[in-house]
Amino acid sequence: MPENKAMPTGPGTLCWFELMTPDTEKAGAFYTQLFGWKTENMPMANGNYTIFQRGSDGVGGMMKTPPEAAGAPPSWTCYVHVADIEASHRKAVDLGAKSCMPPTVIPNIGRFAIITDPTGATLALFQPQG
Repeated sequence: MPENKAMPTGPGTLCWFELMTPDTEKAGAFYTQLFGWKTENMPMANGNYTIFQRGSDGVGGMMKTPPEAAGAPPSWTCYVHVADIEASHRKAVDLGAKSCMPPTVIPNIGRFAIITDPTGATLALFQPQG
């Protein structure tokens, strides 16, 4: 995830927002017009990833809903910066969260995990590389 100098950083802060939608073209047009964001496409092994930018800062991303999630409604996921992805994921599960995705590597970016809290809300944990 590109560095965003406009947002607070460090463990415990929101650090990224990601939209999963079946129509990235329509969503991209909407959000760029609504907020004045620019977009930058980043090729990935499983398709294209769009980075939303405010000026030179990346503020979020967007990807097409993958085939295995076909039919899921479009949704935004918030990422929270953590110091230790393994410890944070384990603690979340110990506190009653459901693990939707265990700690996973994003090459050259960092590691993330996705949990659902005890109330049913989904949240991503993110540990930057380095």
